[in-house]
Amino acid sequence: MCHKHNYIDFAMEERNTTLGEFIIENQNSFQYSTGELSRIINSIRLAAKVVNYKVNKAGLVDIVGAAGEQNIQGEDQQKLDVFANETFIQTLINREIVCGIASEENDDFITVAGADNSHSNKYVVLMDPLDGSSNIDVNVSVGTIFSVFRRITPVGTPVQAEDFLQPGINQVAAGYVIYGTSTMLVYTTGHGVNGFTLNPAIGTFYLSHPNMTYSEDGKIYSINEGNYVHFPQGVKDYIKYCQKEEGDRPYTSRYIGSLVSDFHRNIIKGGIYIYPTSSKAPKGKLRLLYECNPMAFLAEQAGGKASDGFKRIMEIQPTELHQRVPFFCGSKKMVEKAEEFMQDAQ
Repeated sequence: MCHKHNYIDFAMEERNTTLGEFIIENQNSFQYSTGELSRIINSIRLAAKVVNYKVNKAGLVDIVGAAGEQNIQGEDQQKLDVFANETFIQTLINREIVCGIASEENDDFITVAGADNSHSNKYVVLMDPLDGSSNIDVNVSVGTIFSVFRRITPVGTPVQAEDFLQPGINQVAAGYVIYGTSTMLVYTTGHGVNGFTLNPAIGTFYLSHPNMTYSEDGKIYSINEGNYVHFPQGVKDYIKYCQKEEGDRPYTSRYIGSLVSDFHRNIIKGGIYIYPTSSKAPKGKLRLLYECNPMAFLAEQAGGKASDGFKRIMEIQPTELHQRVPFFCGSKKMVEKAEEFMQDAQ
């Protein structure tokens, strides 16, 4: 019986497209088909496998808990945060395919020169190396979020801040890795959203969720209602709307507290994720460059919508690397309804 199952598993894999094959097959659809963008996705795939291995054995070794330092936002850095950050940075640097990297865990961006000290590469990567890491100790899913831009300063010169401070509409790729009951890499290059699941036995990602799309409407709302008293009136009104018994409501409340996990559930089941401003976080908590822009790109490519409650996330002009913004993201009709409440409460 075991031999039969092994044969079936192998046969299924034979029919499935691997991430590597998918990248090669779709390379010509990239805006700039030089191979560099493909190599960046491949590097992220490699780093994700290394981080996945550490995440999955985190409960067995001394890698959980705080590292004893704080990041630029004043948050305690977790040991796995530091490991994931270093893994992704070193993997990208070693492959010599990017000219700059910005991470939520670093104060400033990193300039990357080639082996010959040239600055001939054309792409910058921005990332949240381990989103939701405070959940590691309680065995809840965490993730990595990444965003790729083509540099705007002249090739051959060191990258500058303006290469990173671009509006989200300039992204050429974005995605996330979710380290959960199964590990998935989900990404877009502006031609839809595709998800790949890791087979840990052989270390290969297979296309498991082709052409991922939001339902136009949904029945799940994801927000930390524990902060209700601190929310703006428009958000309070929308929450009351979600809870009201009328038509297909009340909606179901689902909130994990890990952006990648909440986003992933909602894109599959249909729903809205909200992290608004509050009296405790007047500008919001999520970072525009490392979290909101890449998730907004994915949402729009999947037929959803992402805004700050009033305007499109991807049209916001960033002014600083660690800029925070309120975030409303998910099924299009749900986001539009939330925006109505925000507008009416002004």
